[in-house]
Amino acid sequence: MAVQSNDAAAVRIFPPAVPLGVVVLGVVLHHLAPIELDFSIPRPERYWIGGLIVAGAVLGLGLPSVVMFRRGGQSENPWKPTTHIEERGPFRVTRNPMYVQMLVTCLGLAVVLMNWWVMILTPIGALLLRQLVILPEEEYLERKFGDSYRSYKSRVRRWL
Repeated sequence: MAVQSNDAAAVRIFPPAVPLGVVVLGVVLHHLAPIELDFSIPRPERYWIGGLIVAGAVLGLGLPSVVMFRRGGQSENPWKPTTHIEERGPFRVTRNPMYVQMLVTCLGLAVVLMNWWVMILTPIGALLLRQLVILPEEEYLERKFGDSYRSYKSRVRRWL
């Protein structure tokens, strides 16, 4: 874990570790106790569908968010100071487009792999992100930006 700055959120985990853990645990569980349902998307269709879900999440939410942060002089790293509240692009729709992108990517990979465990674990990943990352970030942003952040928070949803 990174060293906590006084001017940063008290995030307790590297955020991408959560979706990575979801996928890895889902793959392990699939090998140990596969969930067999009468529903399956055949190859190569599932690769296209899952790939489009992943690409849409990355290109529609993740990449634009990182680009906006960097162009605005901010880091996407939660342990670094936030200089302003970003409200453009994906941040008009969700306060956490990078985290939404991570979770949608999990769902896309679940389709590619036809892995029900990844699908089942993704909401647990969302809860972990909320508790370990988002709530500390929101607390920091409210402390730093006060009413300005609370106003943004009242206009834009946490997820979608």
